[in-house]
Amino acid sequence: MSAPRFFEILSSFKSMVDDYIFAFLPGDHSVPEIDLLYDMMRDYPSRPGKGLRPGLLMIFNRAFGGNDEMSLNTAAALELFQNWIVIHDDIEDQSDLRRGLPALHIKYGVALALNAGDALAGKMWELISKNNTILGPRKAIMIFDEFLRMYAQTTEGQHIELAWERNHSWNITPEDYFNMCRRKTAWYTCISPSWIGGLIAGADPELKDLFVKFGLDLGVAFQIQDDVLNLVGDKEKYGKEIGGDILEGKRTLALIDLLNKCRPREAEFIVASMNQSRQSKDPGIINDVLNLMEKYGTIQNAILVSQKLARQAGDTFTGSIGPSIEGEYRSVILDFIDFVVNREF
Repeated sequence: MSAPRFFEILSSFKSMVDDYIFAFLPGDHSVPEIDLLYDMMRDYPSRPGKGLRPGLLMIFNRAFGGNDEMSLNTAAALELFQNWIVIHDDIEDQSDLRRGLPALHIKYGVALALNAGDALAGKMWELISKNNTILGPRKAIMIFDEFLRMYAQTTEGQHIELAWERNHSWNITPEDYFNMCRRKTAWYTCISPSWIGGLIAGADPELKDLFVKFGLDLGVAFQIQDDVLNLVGDKEKYGKEIGGDILEGKRTLALIDLLNKCRPREAEFIVASMNQSRQSKDPGIINDVLNLMEKYGTIQNAILVSQKLARQAGDTFTGSIGPSIEGEYRSVILDFIDFVVNREF
């Protein structure tokens, strides 16, 4: 199974999910202010994106013998989760770009963007409630519980990261970083999409712990690669500003590693610069930090850690989850694992 087949399947699922979402979200309204709200709710979902999380859910659903009609509603709810959570994330991180375009709060202001995110969150729960009819009460409650856990884990991880910035915390170990990523990224990017997809199709509940192990490793690998792309990626492919994590003072694996390896005077310079507000930072700090990362090889080390975690996830999948899957989707999922650490966007 070649990588293009993975992208072909992902693109097909994205089209299905997009159509479902835009048929579901409200359209025009006679009250101009509400009409603007509806436009803002449709803004992020209409932007170019991978559709990775809902696509992964539908891939695992098919892999365990499920059908698209049963999984599409939940996949759309997961995509709405992704969209409303990043509206809030962009505000919290003071990000300028999302998917190559101005972030929603840059276009409309913080207050309206926050409200649009809240409105999308409400529509997400509305979709989840539809599963009572689509899947039956028992399975609908199970999926509701999975969304609650994903929600809790994601916000806990985000809080850890925001608290580090607020408290000017720099005594952070790689394990601290991994713990943050497991919560902030792994649950809603890998664990919940893959497990919920299997759950809808009737996967053996005994497999759940293996799905969690698989997703924790792959989710951290995904976040490390995302951090690397923010440092050295192609802006046109990545869709977000390059070096934004440095301007925002993000604690990434490459930066944590750098602080452990560089000279004390260099560390003092980095910390002093990172503790400044984004508005106060000299944009030249991006090149200064990148040059130090190159000097001490910390970006390359982060890439190696990401690849190691992806291999661990691959071993868990092929050894414990994959044997339950028949047909082409075993290879599609292996393509996905490879994509996580080799992607450019």
